[in-house]
Amino acid sequence: MFHLIWTAIIGLIVGALAKLIMPGKDPGGIFVTMLIGIAGSFLGTYLGRMIGHYQPDQSAGFIMSLVGAMILLGIYHLIRRSQTT
Repeated sequence: MFHLIWTAIIGLIVGALAKLIMPGKDPGGIFVTMLIGIAGSFLGTYLGRMIGHYQPDQSAGFIMSLVGAMILLGIYHLIRRSQTT
């Protein structure tokens, strides 16, 4: 149970930092920010395993989670920009 709470807290921190770093209008409130951070961690883990940085039983660290969240926000901005034009 505590692991899920810790994951949500780290996801919130990572999502908030990614929103601060990436320019532009970002979606949602606190829950969307948390989900962006958690999804960024999954993406960071996947990318890290692809390049051989993480073993199959390891998960992404803070920096790689932040990179994953920034990639997700970048994709969101690209999709939103193409829909408005």
